[in-house]
Amino acid sequence: MPLSLRMTVAALYIAFGISLGSAATPAAPANSAGAAGDAAWLQTKGTLLFHDAFEREETGNGAKAIGNGWNSATADRVPQIKMADLDAGILKISSATKEAGHAAHIHHEAGFTDGGAVIRFKFPGLTKGESLQLGFVDRETKDIHAGHLCYALLSSSSVTLIDHKTGVMNLEIRQRRQAYLDRKEKVPADLEALLKTKQVTVPWKADTAWHELVLVTEGDQMRLSVDGQPVAHHRSPGFAHPMKRWFSFLVPSTVWIDDVKIWKVK
Repeated sequence: MPLSLRMTVAALYIAFGISLGSAATPAAPANSAGAAGDAAWLQTKGTLLFHDAFEREETGNGAKAIGNGWNSATADRVPQIKMADLDAGILKISSATKEAGHAAHIHHEAGFTDGGAVIRFKFPGLTKGESLQLGFVDRETKDIHAGHLCYALLSSSSVTLIDHKTGVMNLEIRQRRQAYLDRKEKVPADLEALLKTKQVTVPWKADTAWHELVLVTEGDQMRLSVDGQPVAHHRSPGFAHPMKRWFSFLVPSTVWIDDVKIWKVK
């Protein structure tokens, strides 16, 4: 399937042909964080499960070369190409998407029902169409493809929150949808309508500065804020999955990560 600018936003969208059509932003949900924001909610109500400031050198170029419990699902596809480099306390990700046939996929154990991640990130402006997908995975759940639960996708102009568990990665839905795609037929309206309820897309302007991003799930809500300001929120049943076992990055081009904290509230 040929790559397009729209598909570059997330490699999973390349694989499954998902539309990035926006959904209307729902009314602001009841938010346990209150006016203080989700970073404060995590700190006051949660337990810090993991912290990495990347102040070390990587140990090689394999799946576990980043160290400190990180793993790469794509490093061994192209062992001759370094896709993750620790440089002066920064994790610099540069995906060999074309060579590997997949965007760089890097993950760490998490383990919570409600909670989230706080990261400091930057689009360095080294490649066109820089984007970042981050979210949660549970490979032990067998009725969703590759354990993909829910994600936030940041492109140059928008943020999307998406429930994969009860959406396009649900094996029953995926099988039904793929049959139409294989035949190059229009997906039935009822299925398209269902999938649109699983995501929300809001405008957002990317730049090349450092930013603090907070991504949380609380019950059936997912919320994302940048630099303390709420950007997007959505409700969908898959967000309430009882065990977010992995925190995951998916990077189709270049992104720099300076700090990662994973918090458990419940």
